[in-house]
Amino acid sequence: MKSTVERLSPTRVRINVEVPFDELKPDFDRAYKKIAQQVRVPGFRPGKAPARIIEARLGRGVVLEEVVNGAVPAKYGEAVDAAEDVNPIGRPDIEVTEIADGDKLSFKAEVDVRPEIKLPDLSALAVSVDDVEVTDADVEEQLDNLRARFGTLVGVDRPAAKDDFVLIDLSATVDGTPVEDATTTGFSYQVGQGGLIDGIDEAIEGLSADEEATFTSRLVAGEYADKDAEVTVKVTAVKERQLPEADDEFAQLASEFDTLEELTADLRERLGRVRRMEQVTQARDKVLEALVAATEVPLPESVVQAEVDSALHDAVHPFDHDEARFEEFLVSQGRTREQFDTETREAAEQSVRTRLVLDALAEREKTTVSEQELTERIVFQAQQYQMQPEEFVRRIQEAGQLGAVYSDVRRSKALISAVRAATVTDESGNEVDMSELLGDEEAEEAAATESATESATEAGEESADEAGEESAEATGEGSDEDTGAEDGDKAQASS
Repeated sequence: MKSTVERLSPTRVRINVEVPFDELKPDFDRAYKKIAQQVRVPGFRPGKAPARIIEARLGRGVVLEEVVNGAVPAKYGEAVDAAEDVNPIGRPDIEVTEIADGDKLSFKAEVDVRPEIKLPDLSALAVSVDDVEVTDADVEEQLDNLRARFGTLVGVDRPAAKDDFVLIDLSATVDGTPVEDATTTGFSYQVGQGGLIDGIDEAIEGLSADEEATFTSRLVAGEYADKDAEVTVKVTAVKERQLPEADDEFAQLASEFDTLEELTADLRERLGRVRRMEQVTQARDKVLEALVAATEVPLPESVVQAEVDSALHDAVHPFDHDEARFEEFLVSQGRTREQFDTETREAAEQSVRTRLVLDALAEREKTTVSEQELTERIVFQAQQYQMQPEEFVRRIQEAGQLGAVYSDVRRSKALISAVRAATVTDESGNEVDMSELLGDEEAEEAAATESATESATEAGEESADEAGEESAEATGEGSDEDTGAEDGDKAQASS
């Protein structure tokens, strides 16, 4: 097979492939076998008709079409593997240019590729984060939140106010027709918490027990979604939360401490840790922003368009993919379709740009992902989706997304290396030691090396055991499972 690569742009190449018919014999064998299974030839059992009979009955063209359909994707993959510095990141556009029966098969494939990216010196990146400051008011707020967990609700004979708890009866109508989904009685609600029905807080505030109010609100779900409804809310009881006294007795009730002073000191320390982790999050986001801004990234159009298409699909899905309804919704939000399209493309371009930069950084830093790190990410994502890790793994494997998870972990680790190398200061001008907050890089590398060594040793022992088994020697069968790193490479080649 002969192949050449033409670079059409920094993000796109054309691969020209020429395959001699001699190399297509396995493909012809598969084609004859497949066609023989699909057609019935008198005098032959299914799948047993000879090649010459199949060609005589169906014609040579049918066989060639089957051969081409099977051979072209495989030969394209071989050409990509043989090419230097060609890392496809999109679906190829393939065109068969010549089928010279008995001589050669020629085709060309255009595909977006990962561009060459020149990254800046990480030590030149400088960002500023908030000061770590824990005020007495912050501690007091945390203490009040803890007291609220141990508070009691007491009925009061006054109008409802913000933060009160009320029992309410709700009913709604649309054009005089009752809405069953919006009808309930004896519902407990905290005034001001939101998330129930737009306008309900304003309607409830000022109502006493056995008083009611009617207001107009747009429904967001159910049979009457996106329609205005007349909602009636009746307050049947008003209660306020009474908090326990903040004293030593409360500290003993709510914590492992004996005194209120010890409890508040612990709250202050915990808040300090939260603030320091907020610094890490700020530093990570700002370093990423600075890194991407300092890097010139040619964008592969097909990858950006795929991101745009996915975002649009997700946006119109709640409207049953009815573009007109979706545009009506945008208008109700004070936006136009043109604004949505522009914002969506800008977000897609930024997302692709960021991934390409982090992938380039991971390559330069030779970032690796251990099996433990991959497992931890999978367990974390499974918890987010409220699934068992085994079930989550099965689903992402079926969807071909395991490599994408690997790539996400690799990008995260690459970004952390950038944060470690950058200069991070707080608003007061003090340099923030990110290594203390992010952990010891050398310790992490040592742990990863130890884990890899243990895995290699275990694999070697298992291989030795398998080599001693007669069944393995007799059959010569082996394992062809992909490693996490291989999944990552595949993800980079196709993402």
